Amino acid sequence: MLKGAYMLDLEVKALSFSLRGKEILQDISLSVKRGEFVGIIGPNGSGKSTLLKHVYRVQQPQRGEIVLLGRRLSDMTLAESAQEMAVVGQFHTVAFDFSVYDMVMMGRIPQQRHGGRITRQDKVAVERALQLVGMDAMAKRRFHSLSGGEQQRVVMARALAQEPRFLLLDEPTNHLDIRYQMQLLELAAGLGIGVLAVLHDLNLAAMYCKRLYVLKDGQLIAAGEPQKILTSKLVYQVYGVPCEILQGKQNRPVIVFGREALAI
Repeated sequence: MLKGAYMLDLEVKALSFSLRGKEILQDISLSVKRGEFVGIIGPNGSGKSTLLKHVYRVQQPQRGEIVLLGRRLSDMTLAESAQEMAVVGQFHTVAFDFSVYDMVMMGRIPQQRHGGRITRQDKVAVERALQLVGMDAMAKRRFHSLSGGEQQRVVMARALAQEPRFLLLDEPTNHLDIRYQMQLLELAAGLGIGVLAVLHDLNLAAMYCKRLYVLKDGQLIAAGEPQKILTSKLVYQVYGVPCEILQGKQNRPVIVFGREALAI
């Protein structure tokens, strides 16, 4: 069972970031609480992935700060933050062709003690993670022999084996067909931990996220529950395409685009 039995908070406070004189993020604030599935949406180049990279420490804030479980992220060692957060990114370049099992075992490194010796607890966590993503039957396969979608599921298993308190998803459904997209997001939503996800598919975002943050040109345009903020006006403002908003199950919005949206 993943560690979700505590009050967990992740906060981004007034984060700004510039590159070569261009503002990529402008005074962005957001929060994720225990058990929440929170999404970040917006067009390409809006700053979504750059924001998430600050949270998982690939980028360093120039202004503002990030607080994890009551501590400033900048005051935590990389090992300490890795014990609390796991990341599933877009691309998975692996120099060596490890087995699926060994790839997932790498997720245990932040939790390991005793000089890195693999324990029974590590093995149980890896086996459980492989089962959760449906890759237990492929544990002995080589990672490079897998399809892109299968590789993504292995990377998800590696993150789950880490037993994080927060899961960060950077466009996690790339390379997956619709069945596995929904399975992966359903799995993430059912973990009982904080999830912060960058998503391209507005309907998946509306279906799974409790709250959304909408970015455009590095600015926060809107924030709130999908059923309250996802309007045809907002979608046109942010993406420049007309759409119709229907009401789906549990009052969740369903976005329908017309062919006229493809006109150039």
